[in-house]
Formats: sequence, C-alpha cells, structure tokens
Amino acid sequence: QVQLVESGGGLVQPGGSLRLSCAASGMIFGIGNMGWYRQAPGKERELVADISSGGSTKYADSVKGRFTISGDNAKSTVYLQMNNLKPEDTAIYYCNAYVKLGIGVFTNYWGQGTQVTVSS
Repeated sequence: QVQLVESGGGLVQPGGSLRLSCAASGMIFGIGNMGWYRQAPGKERELVADISSGGSTKYADSVKGRFTISGDNAKSTVYLQMNNLKPEDTAIYYCNAYVKLGIGVFTNYWGQGTQVTVSS
C-alpha cells in the first residue's frame, strides 16, 4: 500500500512563510513527477507546482517568484517552500505523485491534504 503523507500546513500572517513536505511510503520502486495542488472553498483544484524526476519544475503564474518546489528522490519526498504568502493562497494543499510500482508501471496517488490559512 502506497501512502503520501503531508505535513507543514498551518496559520500564517500575510507576508509569512511555510514549508510543506510530502513523503511517499510503501512498496515503491521509484518516483516520477511529484507536485502540489490546492483547492480553495468554492473553487476547483488547481496545480500550484510540480517537479519531474529529472528536476524540471513548473509553477502556476500566481505563485511564481514566491513558491519553490524541490524534491529528494532518495527519500521519495517533495517540498514546497512558500514565501510572501497572501490571503488568496488560503486553501487545502494536496500532494500528488506518480509512483513506480514495477517495470513500466506508474500509478497516480494523492495525499490527504493539509490546510494553509493566510490571515492577520
């Protein structure tokens, strides 16, 4: 059984910082792309950032220059450093990963979500 376990969410004031972590565990033979999505109340889930196994990154326009995604393939972990947070960043943040379960077999998994609230 593969699990993605997230941590690092919380309440922060505007302009503050948070660092999210997501670790994959279980019978894993490798990791493909990993990423972070978020869903605010009444809105659809959207991509925040993702990173390939080779280290290529992609960001939503709304977070460019403020958020940084990084990964540790050896630990099957992805991080999201969030700086200069704004109230509109308030959402549940979900980790997503393509996990290699065997030769040529990748399956997509989601974490349980972690709440990020930006408020004074």
